[in-house]
Amino acid sequence: MSYRNRLLMVFGATVLAAVVLVVWGTSALTRRAFAQAERERTDALVEQVRHEFARRGEEVAKRVQGIADADATLRMAVGLAGQAPDYSLYVNEARDIAAARQLDLLEIVAGDGRIISSAHWPARFGYRNPWVTQTAEWEKIPAFLQREELVRGATLALLAVRVVRVGGKNLYIIGGQRLDREFLASLALPAGMRALLYRDVEPGFSLQSLNDASGSLAQGEKLAGLVERVRREGKEQSQTVNWSGDAADAETFYAQPLRGRGQEMLGLLLVGNSQRGVVLLGRRMRWFGAGAGGIGLLLGLALAAWLSSRITRPVEQLAAGARAVAAGDWQARVEADSNDEIGELGRAFNQMTRQLAEHRERLVQSERVAAWRELARRLAHELKNPLFPLQITVENLQRARERAPQQFDEVFRESTATLLAELRNMTAIIGRFSDFAKMPAPHLEAVSVNDLLRDSVRLFEPQFAGAGRPPIRAEFALDTEVGNIPADPVLLRRAFENLVLNTLDAMPEGGTLTVRTRRSGASVHIEFADSGVGLKPEERERLFTPYYTTKEHGTGLGLAIVQSVISDHGGRISVASEAGQGTTFHIELPAVVPAAVTRAGA
Repeated sequence: MSYRNRLLMVFGATVLAAVVLVVWGTSALTRRAFAQAERERTDALVEQVRHEFARRGEEVAKRVQGIADADATLRMAVGLAGQAPDYSLYVNEARDIAAARQLDLLEIVAGDGRIISSAHWPARFGYRNPWVTQTAEWEKIPAFLQREELVRGATLALLAVRVVRVGGKNLYIIGGQRLDREFLASLALPAGMRALLYRDVEPGFSLQSLNDASGSLAQGEKLAGLVERVRREGKEQSQTVNWSGDAADAETFYAQPLRGRGQEMLGLLLVGNSQRGVVLLGRRMRWFGAGAGGIGLLLGLALAAWLSSRITRPVEQLAAGARAVAAGDWQARVEADSNDEIGELGRAFNQMTRQLAEHRERLVQSERVAAWRELARRLAHELKNPLFPLQITVENLQRARERAPQQFDEVFRESTATLLAELRNMTAIIGRFSDFAKMPAPHLEAVSVNDLLRDSVRLFEPQFAGAGRPPIRAEFALDTEVGNIPADPVLLRRAFENLVLNTLDAMPEGGTLTVRTRRSGASVHIEFADSGVGLKPEERERLFTPYYTTKEHGTGLGLAIVQSVISDHGGRISVASEAGQGTTFHIELPAVVPAAVTRAGA
């Protein structure tokens, strides 16, 4: 993966993490704030329901007080205060008064607890109502909740009791309203809220006892746990009920117990608050967050791409410039028009290449001068040896001519033979120097390295077992997978032969020459390993220097020619040696045969 892609991934991941963190944090804080606001709103609405419930109680108390204060009620009390009053005269009074005062329940009870008139159950005329006479100061008692028996069953009612006193006798007015769906429908609740009533008339949960303003509640059994908890613990509880698979249909209920005068639990008032608004808001927040995150991510990726390109493009130019310099283009330059660190790096690179070019030019000149000096020194050294015999021979001819003319012919024959021999020696020396100077460029073709190595070593087998010297044994460890490589067979054979000759000189006491080959990727590795005397460190460092030799009669060109041939083939050669432990030459050559060479070989 390129540096630009890695940088883009890092930038993108950072931007994505930042966007996700911001969106998540914003959504979480918003949801928390809205949830807190919703709880506060719900608490306020529940309190509002309580106030409404209390207001209804006050209204009931006022209506009952109005009945007690009415002149007709006072006349009724006066008529009933006499001796042997006739209660039947007033049996229908409660019905008319309840209708006029908009009360669901109304009973008129005598001082002894006998029911004189009942609007909601006329058949109770004459029955006794003992609880109303047990309290003396009903004027101080607000409306209260009580379980009342009706013709069709029990109900919960919000009752108030007031007393009319005449002639030392009491007349009790008991009035109230039923807590049923009409009562729930009359509560003024905001949109999204509703009130439910549960009448606690049975030991266990009863679905028929749970009603809302429209009547019985569908799936009301889901509130059974909440009802049972309130009945068990006797305090307010809350629960969120999921009516369907859609979270927007969920509803949070707050249940508060309804108690009578004796603090006995008679029922529950449940205030439901729809979660649709909160859920839809959360969904909108998530969609908004996803949209904002997507836009932020796209913008972040675009910015990351621009930044990574701005950072990596100069780096890529520097890399291309470095490759150009490595390939030999010492005039390679990069653009450095910015004033930041990247621009400074580019200017430093350009300055470096200029300095390298200058140093290279000076180095080339110095090496050229040193090479010519070395060439002149070696050539002078090589030519000096045959020139001295030539000089002596000519001087001998001169002396023979002057001092012994009669022996001149014999001295002339011997001297000319010496002159010709030394001239041939000089011609050979000059030829060797000329050959090294005129090393031809390789003409590549598909060559079998293993076959070429066998042929090169086989050429010297007579010398390996020559008379008068210890034998040298040749061993081969050739990889059959090496195959053909692109090479010039003539030049490569010459290099191999020079290495074999070097091995002969390195093992005067005999030994083993091991030739190995192996394939490694796109390269072929060749080794010439001998068990000879080895090299000293200073000899190993100068081994491939032209005209350097450790031999008495060598020119120092053999290994220099080997290095030149291997280098012209695009390969490398190195040496590993320790004094007394033998020497190993390592050669690495490219193994890929060009297509044109392959077709030509076929």
